[in-house]
Amino acid sequence: MTQSTHFFLGANSGRGFRNLFDRFCAPENHWDLLVLKGGPGAGKSTMMRRIGAAMEERGEQVEYLYCSGDPKSLDGVHIPRIRAAVVDGTAPHVVEPKYPGAVDRYVNLGQFYDIAAAKEQREEIIRHTDACSAAYKRAYRALGAARQMADNAAALAAEGLDGDKLLRRTDGIIGRELRGRGSGGQDAFRFLGSLTCMGPVWRFDSVEALCPRIYQLQDAYGLAAPMLERIRAAARARGFSAVVCPDPEHTERIQHLLLPELGLAFVTSREGMVYDGAAYRRIRLDAMIAPAHLKRCRPHLRFVRRVEEALRQEGLDALREAKACHDALEALYHPHVDFDGVDRCVDRELERLEAAL
Repeated sequence: MTQSTHFFLGANSGRGFRNLFDRFCAPENHWDLLVLKGGPGAGKSTMMRRIGAAMEERGEQVEYLYCSGDPKSLDGVHIPRIRAAVVDGTAPHVVEPKYPGAVDRYVNLGQFYDIAAAKEQREEIIRHTDACSAAYKRAYRALGAARQMADNAAALAAEGLDGDKLLRRTDGIIGRELRGRGSGGQDAFRFLGSLTCMGPVWRFDSVEALCPRIYQLQDAYGLAAPMLERIRAAARARGFSAVVCPDPEHTERIQHLLLPELGLAFVTSREGMVYDGAAYRRIRLDAMIAPAHLKRCRPHLRFVRRVEEALRQEGLDALREAKACHDALEALYHPHVDFDGVDRCVDRELERLEAAL
């Protein structure tokens, strides 16, 4: 069976919910884009799983895109060969069709709710919905404070970085690894993971599926971005397309870089985001900080790290509370969904997709 891959389009961060849906859902990227609408428990994730599994059974490569609120649920599935995808188009990542019917279209799963039964539970639904929103706000406040601490530590560590050494090491990698010409395809943008209600979840398995050779960048202080930007620029100049994985805290920065045409990847590894697989090469970016500078700053850096971790734990607790509220909402709606109707809807959409195979 063809290898599937797993990424995220959204991430929880100190700047709130960050998402890449606008890049992924650009109509020019798709022949058919299904935008699912419907509230909790309506069957959106179930529909996407059924479509993904059916496409895998037919030998298609499938990309699964997970929900940062609940990494056991899906935000999307993508079948690259036929340029088809299904995405959850509800808040906080609202997606609206740009070329309805011709490219993208709604699939309304909310039609399968028993409206009369939902109205009987109006007060409970409102209470849990508001509690979920409040929990996310608390989470993002705590994660925002944690991000400030992490940024302070990174700025302090960067003062001692040997930039020339980093540049020489980067150019050596480019000269050794980026040979020949690529297909000239477009870059794809995905989050490799996120802080979730289950803690940090990182899908390094997708890196291993796409890239046999992996450079592990051991980087405790967020120093890898300039190296990755330079490698990406060199790859683009040679026509190699990339899977660019931004940092959820700073989406303008690259955190991981995959070059599938070369079977080559560069992954950042640090506490809370540890790559423990087999590495083709390991580069200790922390070793490029002047030892005297690091020794002088170490007590402060340790203090900052303790405060950051405490704040991040507070954010994680709030994310878990938000998940509990969402589960309560699904439990209220679930008994009042016409799942036979949902199944018939899935069957119709599968027939449409299978016609393109």
